[in-house]
Amino acid sequence: MTRTTDPVYKSGYGSYRTLMHSIAAAQFFYGIYFFQYFVTLPDATFAGKFQYLTFLDAIIQAVYFTIALINDFVGTNEVSPKRLPRIRKLKDYMMAAFAFPLALNVGITFWSIYAIDRELILPKALDAVFPSWLNHIMHTNIAVFMILEMFTSFRAYPSRGDGMAGLSIFLLGYLIWLHVVKYYSGLWVYPFLEVLSLPQRLLFFIGSLAINWCLYVLGETMNNMIWSKELKMAQRKTN
Repeated sequence: MTRTTDPVYKSGYGSYRTLMHSIAAAQFFYGIYFFQYFVTLPDATFAGKFQYLTFLDAIIQAVYFTIALINDFVGTNEVSPKRLPRIRKLKDYMMAAFAFPLALNVGITFWSIYAIDRELILPKALDAVFPSWLNHIMHTNIAVFMILEMFTSFRAYPSRGDGMAGLSIFLLGYLIWLHVVKYYSGLWVYPFLEVLSLPQRLLFFIGSLAINWCLYVLGETMNNMIWSKELKMAQRKTN
């Protein structure tokens, strides 16, 4: 008997999963609302908060956990249901292609640069307008809740080609967006890009793409390890 067919699992973990989805969706939506309407950043360009990957990722997380919550009630978290609802297909793909790799990318990149020199990513002068609790929602909780989600919700990853294609389109679109913002405002979105030479920026962008692709594979690998029994059961049913 697997975890997803065990009645104890369904009642215990199922309730925890729904509660976790509710808390995650609520905090990310509130963080987005507070960031948009109560935080004034001195270097904000015509793009406003939408120039920041942190803000875009928070929107992705809020939407993902809302979809996951809806799936808890009207969809299914079963391993291989007779009919897979569209909401479940959307949830599985969004987690694999966007929510997991972007959450870990934002968290790891932000705190790595912060540890080296916080003035390059979140200057101390912004502490007065960007409270620490919001910083942790945007840069810490995104990764924490994604790890919790990985362990509490079964999902079937798409083919690696389909999943990485979606992620790559988003990342390339964001890199183009960074240059659009730079062209019209004269400023790079992130201060540390100002101190990099052109070759260094190119290496950074290529490295960022590579890191995200690696994070996609990491998510896929973790999913296959954590849910190995369930995935084997699903494969047997389809054969």
